[in-house]
Amino acid sequence: MQNPPLFDLTGRVALVTGCNKGLGQGMALALAGAGARIVALTRSRPDETLALLAERGTPALHLPTDFSDIASFDGLVRQATDAFGRIDILVNNAGTIRRADALDFSEQDWDEVVDLNLKSVFFLSQAVARRLVAQGGGGKVINIASMLSYQGGVRVPSYTASKSGVLGLTRELANEWAAHGINVNAIAPGYMATDNTAALRADEQRNRAILERIPAGRWGGAEDLAGPVVFLASAASDYVHGFTLAVDGGWLAR
Repeated sequence: MQNPPLFDLTGRVALVTGCNKGLGQGMALALAGAGARIVALTRSRPDETLALLAERGTPALHLPTDFSDIASFDGLVRQATDAFGRIDILVNNAGTIRRADALDFSEQDWDEVVDLNLKSVFFLSQAVARRLVAQGGGGKVINIASMLSYQGGVRVPSYTASKSGVLGLTRELANEWAAHGINVNAIAPGYMATDNTAALRADEQRNRAILERIPAGRWGGAEDLAGPVVFLASAASDYVHGFTLAVDGGWLAR
């Protein structure tokens, strides 16, 4: 019998957080294109994403998610399992950022960023991993890191701390869960053309400085994450554990 293609996700179920638009939406569509069924975990209903999935004929479910309510995560995992019979993939994409000088940075802005970008990532991963262990067969957890997992940045102390934490957490969970057949890896997007970077791209001087550093000579887009997320979600990455893949057009290499 012929082995299935390495990148085939047919029959798999992928939970994707923060997939209303932008990078999260692009990754959800990429996973669907490889055959996965999608469970969208978002605060508000991701109407555009659900419509695009419906156009492709992809079975999809939206579960309204309050990422500050850690106690609700087990219930979300149970609902996803009840709907599709199993869970195979988790993409932790939901995140936020606050900007202010470190001398003036507020406790509220610190907590809101770290709680969403790091705390919820751990506890949702934990809830999904418990299910993966119970059902057997392993699975894939894919965290979304950042260039600021490697660099300090300015005026974003809580974001830098949280995304540095995501890189470390990815390694730690990989160490513990590899024995269960669970691959934990991350993607660190570079400078991407999304709503979050609209102001940077509109600033002619800043835009030029950024592009001059990127060897690829352009901003990235959601389509640039399609291959990496499918790779990390598929059997092609079965021997990849605890790695953070920079998808940055060469930014870190410059």
